[in-house]
Amino acid sequence: MDPKCFEHVLTENEREKFQRDGFLMVENAIPQEFVDNLIPIVDRIDRAERLRLGHAPGARVNHYDFIGKDDLFLELMDWHTTLPKVWGIMGWHIQLYHTHMTHTPPEGSGKSLEKDGLDLGWHQDSGQLNPDLETTPRPMVSLKVAYFLTDTTVLGRGNFYVVPGSQLRNDFPGEDRKEEMAGGVPILAPPGAAVFFDRRLWHSGSANYWDTPRRVLFYGYSYRWLRPRDDMTVAHYLERCDPIRQQLLGVTHSGGRGYTSPTPEDVPLRDFLSQRTSASSGEQVVTDGTVPSR
Repeated sequence: MDPKCFEHVLTENEREKFQRDGFLMVENAIPQEFVDNLIPIVDRIDRAERLRLGHAPGARVNHYDFIGKDDLFLELMDWHTTLPKVWGIMGWHIQLYHTHMTHTPPEGSGKSLEKDGLDLGWHQDSGQLNPDLETTPRPMVSLKVAYFLTDTTVLGRGNFYVVPGSQLRNDFPGEDRKEEMAGGVPILAPPGAAVFFDRRLWHSGSANYWDTPRRVLFYGYSYRWLRPRDDMTVAHYLERCDPIRQQLLGVTHSGGRGYTSPTPEDVPLRDFLSQRTSASSGEQVVTDGTVPSR
């Protein structure tokens, strides 16, 4: 784990915003050089997957389980500017349970935002988890970190839309899931930004009328007792991963019980956090999903 992670722990203001709005954006989470290195890898995977699955060149596509396709993707899993925010929100009993990249090609000539609209699709994440959990509101259970590789600071560039505060609403707060709704706002994320969002937040992608594909990498973190949402093809990484990365990739050293009654070997992140203090402020590092009071 990069020691710089303790310079990026979740602040009280960030926690309050995430709890209130259901999302949080951190600009410059990854440097431009890293973004530039990721883009050709993402484009290569997109071309190969479109060919394999028969998707049209202009279709808006999600590619699942990308984590095992390049070592650079593994680096982002415990990136020093973002993982501290994840453990600050969720605590130490976490894993990476899902990855998907979204590649939104330009809509093409003759189309425009003014004429053709946003092409929204409002939804919450996690599929069957939502009807199966009967509480109001439902528990968070997981969150995502979305790394933006493309400039979406201008409207019409495939912007990510959210309804702030809607993570506390089980039912869709609008009338038509494909239309704009009161309270819905675009997140104008620059390249290198990371957007953290509660899986319950009502959100949507949108049409891209720019001349460049919109590329976003989504990393889903959950509690370790939740089954992965995709195949998590990561076995080829495990031998060279340190213990914390192994925890994040779902390794257990005590069988199935390690996911619900973990031993210290199952969750080394807990001891790592309990032994360190923030290098920047001297305040106790968050280990339980709460921010200590000053």
